[in-house]
Amino acid sequence: MIITKTPFRMSFFGGGTDMKEFYEEYGGAVLSTTFDKYCYVTARHLPRFFDYSNEFVYANIERVKELDEIAHPLIRNLMKFKDMHEIRLSYEADLPARTGLGTSSSFAVGMLNAFYGIKGKMVDKRRLADEAIYVERVLCNEAGGIQDQIAAAFGGLNRIDMDKDGYKVSPLTISNQRKNEFNDNLMLFFTGFSRFSAKVQQETKKNLADKTKQLLEMKSLVKEAEDILTDQHSDLNEFGRLLDYTWKLKRGISDGISTGSIDEIYDKAVNAGAIGGKLLGAGGGGFLLFYVEKDKQPAVMKALEHLLYVPFKFETEGTKVIYFKAEDYEIPERYL
Repeated sequence: MIITKTPFRMSFFGGGTDMKEFYEEYGGAVLSTTFDKYCYVTARHLPRFFDYSNEFVYANIERVKELDEIAHPLIRNLMKFKDMHEIRLSYEADLPARTGLGTSSSFAVGMLNAFYGIKGKMVDKRRLADEAIYVERVLCNEAGGIQDQIAAAFGGLNRIDMDKDGYKVSPLTISNQRKNEFNDNLMLFFTGFSRFSAKVQQETKKNLADKTKQLLEMKSLVKEAEDILTDQHSDLNEFGRLLDYTWKLKRGISDGISTGSIDEIYDKAVNAGAIGGKLLGAGGGGFLLFYVEKDKQPAVMKALEHLLYVPFKFETEGTKVIYFKAEDYEIPERYL
């Protein structure tokens, strides 16, 4: 049996520039962090006492004999991709899916990590990220970028640069004191709306050619935000102002990114003292992140008291195995 623990991510700047159609031509850049909310994948071989060969427990429960019968596209494609058989797998998470935190990609990375463990292998974080990208974007044919899989695998507060030759992960050099101050000025709220990221991503993909100027500007903001965080003499509040600016840019890329309800919540927070913020993920609902000075936070909490406030801390480890016990398992001849 093996249990993996994989963090979720929040993207600050550069979202949209991590889509292949954009970064292969112009280069992309993203500033993001993982934080202390996780998904857990438990996997083991299924004992041969049942009239089914595989069992998967997530929002639904699936019991199947053949891999082609698996309804969940990510599980089905990953099982085939890694040639896994007779598996009992369960998924649990600290936060709900389809809410802008890269949950599906964290699941993909965590599942890959678990499958390698079952086979008695350890692979590096880049391989986990690369294979998660391949499974989601190619085998599952889901629209979207590549930042989520990279963040979930590597963990930490990073700048991620990508182009036609690949990607580079650069951890930000920032003191613990400044990092903690930055973390303390961020507030996360659940809007209660969830949506399928792929639908918004498909609309964004259609608009890429028309919105190149905005995306190039969003990419340039990554360097500005990085400089604010890494220069101890810079005013951290400028980060909040940049968040506000990039949110307004992002809203112009697709009609599906924001809604009237989201705009109303955003305005309430700003009127209560938030310097800036953004909707996390592709858009359409999920979690709103705000940059708020400590003395203004009670007022923002009051203004958004109808929403669920989610305190969090940054994390640095990325996906990892938290439990492993070797199994005696003989591969049936029909799988050889």
